[in-house]
This record gives sequence, structure tokens and C-alpha cells, in this order.
Amino acid sequence: MLKIANQTFNSRLLLGTGKYPSFEIQKEAVRVSEAEILTFAVRRMNIFEESQPNFLEQLDLTNYKLLPNTAGAKTAEEAVRIAKLAKASGLCDMIKVEVIGCNKSLLPDPVETLKASEILLEEGFIVLPYTSDDVVLAKRLEDLGVHAIMPGASPIGSGKGILNPLNLKFIIEQSSVPVIIDAGIGSPKDAAYAMELGADAVLLNTAVSDSKDPVKMALAMKMAIEAGRLGFEAGRIKEKEYGEASSPMQGMVSS
Repeated sequence: MLKIANQTFNSRLLLGTGKYPSFEIQKEAVRVSEAEILTFAVRRMNIFEESQPNFLEQLDLTNYKLLPNTAGAKTAEEAVRIAKLAKASGLCDMIKVEVIGCNKSLLPDPVETLKASEILLEEGFIVLPYTSDDVVLAKRLEDLGVHAIMPGASPIGSGKGILNPLNLKFIIEQSSVPVIIDAGIGSPKDAAYAMELGADAVLLNTAVSDSKDPVKMALAMKMAIEAGRLGFEAGRIKEKEYGEASSPMQGMVSS
């Protein structure tokens, strides 16, 4: 099971809830994915305005753990303010720290992410920071006491898949907290690969919501993540330079 802080989950798929064609498609995609953790941008929701449409009203929230994120924050101070807003609304004390440092690439700001994570940990939050695939930064965040590391596979929403598997593998091998691959996943193949590298979970949104059939893609991602995890646990064969017969050569009947 996936364990984050003192909470455990059966599903290793964390699903974003933005940009779906409709609430109905979103709800069905969430259902077939069997995701137990749903993430959303606090700044894009009118959580205090009852007259505004709210996807949370479409779901039985007793079945899900909510993971608000601080998307839109450019500084640690903004991220902390957004996190406190989410907590004040009674949504959750678990927060995905997202502080963007580059408007073009949407890559996270390492300095502000560290700062925001440290402040929120002191405030008693369960902190899951979104980072680049920087091995040293991941270690620094873990040393602070964060509850999971969330390195990106590639830029947010790019669909480019895993660009730097070596760095992700280094982060996974050195981490004693869950590593959740976040951002850039484009297809079930990418999700399975992330799990085969040893990741504890995958968070994705655009790969499902922007696909031609979000419901089918949500199901495909669920199955890919399960297959990738089983493959990692089973242990793949070593690669060889040349072919090797799968049947023993000894005892063959001579022609």
C-alpha cells in the first residue's frame, strides 16, 4: 500500500481534477481510475462561494483524500497563504507545494519551494513538494522533513513523458519517503515506466483530461500503474548483448 505520513492508500494513482470537458466526464474518469487522492488548484476554485459550480459537490468525499495544491504561487509567501486558505476551508491538512519559477517552462522554483515547505512543516501541514528532477534538491527537501517528494517527469502538461530516468532513479534510490512522479506524463507507457523505475505513485491530470476519451484513459492509466508496480516488484531480467535461447539446448533430439 502507498503510505504518506500516517495515512495509507490502495491506489498508487493520484488524479488531478482540472480541465475536463464536463463534470459528468470528470466524475466518471475519477470513478474508473479508482484513485483515492484527488488534487486541485485552490486558486482556481471558489471554495467560499456557494453559488459557483464546484466539482467537489459531484463526488462522495468520504471516498477520497483531497490534496489541494498551491498552483499559481510565485513565492513561498504566496504558497503558504494559499495552503492556509485551503486548511481554513476545512478541505485538508495535506498540501502539494507548487511554486513556479519560470513562466515559459513552468518549472518549479527550488529556493521558494524549499522555503515554503519549511514554513508549512512548522505549521503542521503534511507537505508534498513538486520539484524538478534535481537529486540534491530532493535530498534537501527530505532532510527538511517533507512527507513525499514529487519530481516532474517533464514540464507540466507537456506530455513528453520521462526525460531523465537516471535522475529519477537516483532520487528514488536515495529517498526514505514516497516518491511520486508528477507532471509531464503523456501516456500509459510513461506511467508504467515511472513505476518500473521504482516510484511509489504517479500524479497526473492533463494526460487524462485532455485525451480524446478521458474515461478510457483514466482506466488505462490505472492499469498501467498497477502493471508497472508489479513489474518493479517482480524484477526484470538483465539486458544481454546477444540473444539467449529460452529453452535449454541440452538433451535436444539430433536431426
